[in-house]
Amino acid sequence: MGTPKRVVAPLALLLLLQLAGASHEVRRSLEAEAASPSVPASILSPLLRTGYHFQPPMNWINDPNGPLYYKGWYHLFYQYNPKGAVWGNIIWAHSVSRDLINWIALDPAIKPSIPTDQFGVWSGSATILPNGTVAMLYTGIDRPGTNYQIQNIAFPKDPSDPLLREWVKPGYNPIAVPEAGMNATQFRDPTTAWHAGDGLWRMLVGGLKPGTLRGMAILYRSRDFKHWVRAKHPLHSALTGMWECPDFFPVREPGKTNGLDTSEFGPHYKYVLKNSLDLTRYDYYTVGTYNNRTERYVPDNPTGDVYQRLQYDYGNFYASKTFYDPAKNRRVLLGWANESDSVAHDNAKGWAGIHAIPRKIWLDPSGKQLLQWPVEELDQLRGKAVSVGDKVVKPGQHFEVTGLQSYQSDVEVSFEVPSLDKAEPFDPAYANDAQKLCGMKNADVKGGVGPFGLWVLASSNLAEKTAVFFRVFKDGHGKPLVLMCSDPTKSSLTPGLYKPTFAGFVDTDISSGKISLRSLIDRSVVESFGAGGKTCILSRVYPSMAIGTGAHLYVFNNGDTDIKVSKLTAWEMKKPMMNGA
Repeated sequence: MGTPKRVVAPLALLLLLQLAGASHEVRRSLEAEAASPSVPASILSPLLRTGYHFQPPMNWINDPNGPLYYKGWYHLFYQYNPKGAVWGNIIWAHSVSRDLINWIALDPAIKPSIPTDQFGVWSGSATILPNGTVAMLYTGIDRPGTNYQIQNIAFPKDPSDPLLREWVKPGYNPIAVPEAGMNATQFRDPTTAWHAGDGLWRMLVGGLKPGTLRGMAILYRSRDFKHWVRAKHPLHSALTGMWECPDFFPVREPGKTNGLDTSEFGPHYKYVLKNSLDLTRYDYYTVGTYNNRTERYVPDNPTGDVYQRLQYDYGNFYASKTFYDPAKNRRVLLGWANESDSVAHDNAKGWAGIHAIPRKIWLDPSGKQLLQWPVEELDQLRGKAVSVGDKVVKPGQHFEVTGLQSYQSDVEVSFEVPSLDKAEPFDPAYANDAQKLCGMKNADVKGGVGPFGLWVLASSNLAEKTAVFFRVFKDGHGKPLVLMCSDPTKSSLTPGLYKPTFAGFVDTDISSGKISLRSLIDRSVVESFGAGGKTCILSRVYPSMAIGTGAHLYVFNNGDTDIKVSKLTAWEMKKPMMNGA
């Protein structure tokens, strides 16, 4: 990924984005920000550092790079600034794990060291070759004063080392450079390479067609993984702006949860093409078909690139990367969540950025979207549990879930709605902008069916609270439509914080009246999964009162219809081993 920045988009693109859906403000920047005269003590509290989400002890992190499983170890490489809590001086830090939850830091893996990366080592991906060797493709910056981007490769110095502690860069770098007519400053983040049984390796590089708004997945081919040739046309493109951190992989038939190796090819498999959109700072994906003869990818939904867009996560989640895990036959998704406080705050506290909990992903039984769920290894951190069952929450009422410290917890709840008769009519003007709808219909706005859900990281007087909730509408044909929101607008009394509402529609049949929610609550993170992982939202919050033992957990119903909590279980979460960079 390139330099985090505030984006000033051309008017035409702003209009396009307004039609296609919302974006969120980019808060991470190297640009100078007005320093606040003082940093609130609550921001500096160690109780805002995450307890079980991945982050190093200090400094800036962003994209996960080249995750893989190798000789019994999971490897996480990530963009890291060893010198401060803002983006810059980026190297590839490296941690390893047996279970994706407990991590041990190793020495940095890749640093600027050769002419083709001497001014920067940016994001990339790992490919395991047929002989078991790991090849790491990554973007390098080879000249000062401009982010001129070229693609490089590195290999383990000792392939027999399961920890992959040392890396070498062959003399034939770079393997791909911008050609005439290409945008050299919008050419980055090579994918895991794949082959389709025809003797050719393929990889994608994110790009932007010069002078246009067309984001591209630029396709390269190679017979020897050394000499790469650009195809005449991209694998896919769309009028969305620059595509960062592309990812491309096959998925099994709808409803089958096992994963596929990136090179496993079959005409009956669907494929997922994901891009991180530089202008909105969200990760979008489509599900479609791939033809390796025509070198074309075609989304099943022809409007899915610009309208009706699917997102991995509708909150603070970006620059993600998946990998195939042969140990458990699954595909795992890793993503970065940046901060929503100020650069001045980050400099004062000395750290910025976390990673989301690794998620298993697979194709929904409908075949239309992916399902996501925290990897099963997370459950080992569950400690003390409390449960509530068969409890009705009347309109305008709420109750507290007591008996545990909820500031670092995992909550699963199943709701039942006895009647949808009072569901509000849905305004189709918001069909492609759930975020705006949630901003208007937030947790404090009374509805017919909902809002109902959880108040997390809430103070005892409810002056601070983050709401994660559902609201049910009915479309013009009387069909129920479910909105899921994460509303942190009242998450903190600290001034100057960025507290956007995040939202996504949930493609679920609620005619039975049943829907579930899981929220991972971790001090300054609320990571939520609606309807079994159909819609996911991660929010960053910085409470000033609801920290540590001052944090409370509630179930609320601000609709005009009774809501039943058929079952709620909340676990305190233990701290894993977390030795960062």
